[in-house]
Amino acid sequence: METLLVGMDVSRRQHHVGFTNGDATQRWGRLIVPNDAVGAQRLATAIAEQAQIHACGAVRIGLEATGVYAWHLALWLTQHPRAESPWTVYLLQPRTVHRVTQARPSKAAKTDAQDSWNVAAVLSHPAWLPRPFSLTERTLALRALTRHRHHLIRQVTRLKNYVASYLFLKANGVVLQETLDLHTRAAEALLLEYQTVEDIAAATLTDLVTCLQTGARGHLADPTTAARAVQQAARDSFRLPGVLKEPVHQIVSWTFQDLRHLAVQLTQVEQRIAREPGARDNRLLTVPGIGPVFAAGILAEVGDIRAFPDDDQLAQFAGLTWPPVQSGTWTATDVSLARTGNGYLRHYLVEAANSVRRHDATYAAFYARKYHTSTQHAHKRALVLTARKLTRLVFALLRDDRAYDPTHQSVRRSRPRP
Repeated sequence: METLLVGMDVSRRQHHVGFTNGDATQRWGRLIVPNDAVGAQRLATAIAEQAQIHACGAVRIGLEATGVYAWHLALWLTQHPRAESPWTVYLLQPRTVHRVTQARPSKAAKTDAQDSWNVAAVLSHPAWLPRPFSLTERTLALRALTRHRHHLIRQVTRLKNYVASYLFLKANGVVLQETLDLHTRAAEALLLEYQTVEDIAAATLTDLVTCLQTGARGHLADPTTAARAVQQAARDSFRLPGVLKEPVHQIVSWTFQDLRHLAVQLTQVEQRIAREPGARDNRLLTVPGIGPVFAAGILAEVGDIRAFPDDDQLAQFAGLTWPPVQSGTWTATDVSLARTGNGYLRHYLVEAANSVRRHDATYAAFYARKYHTSTQHAHKRALVLTARKLTRLVFALLRDDRAYDPTHQSVRRSRPRP
């Protein structure tokens, strides 16, 4: 029987919809509906009518994933009572739709209506399609919380890079010296207490020691040595023009305030994640180094492990793959990470791998081996490879519903050939 393809270009206010046959060669009509519940009902009625008119045995619906604007409609369509024809909903990456547009023999107009036909063209190639859109109550709250934590982590990283540039302006010598880590409370206290490097250079050694120990809450092992190194670095630093001294110091102070506020938010979010049932009761917690937050982040993005035939598919979904580059008899030995999968899952797998390699001897040895064989970006490369190894373990634990056993000898299960 025929298949009905429903391609939709999603926007904030309305959706442009195109109906085509299974190979996207016949255009059966188009529709514009508002982005609300009334528009969704009109769309569902139109889909049912088109499926009945053309005697379609199945319906594939594709929405271009434009921020959050497609989310409500995708969820509504998956929960809508089905007609005689089964409906399958897909959220498509704009990158995929754009490639279909580029593959056309002639330059087509770039309009919302045309984009709906391009989405339908993607639906006509089942091999290009991601997993069907679905949400389960078990992972819905976890996904929202862990993605918000990911957002906060990115904000912290951006602010740290931002403040680092102003710290270099303020006290480049102190930044370059290695005795005091700038990402500590001691360094923060010092750089907030003294407005300029001239003030640091002119301060007494006792005052500097007191400032550093107060910021570190008495945890500095050798504050006198650190104070001497900082004071000498301040004397060797460039001097800012007078008109910049106060503004630069104020910007540094404001940015440190933002970082402290984000740190409080991160703590609150992680505590909230840890209270979720899915974060407190799962097999990933048996792996040394994986706590409720990392486990929740992984589970929220993986969803139903039965959707993945093997760990290779899970790694591809996370973007932890290295597509081969080959031409003729030449094969590249240095290839880049794909980075085309689920960025949230990749983030939590890498974070978890960084923690696991500190607690598990097997993963520590694997990381060390990859680190010492890397010619460049050793830590990043070793960490991503460790995350790929961890993906295999995550898949096995969730598939078999078993606890982690370092002595367990896993037998790799290959998929049957079609």
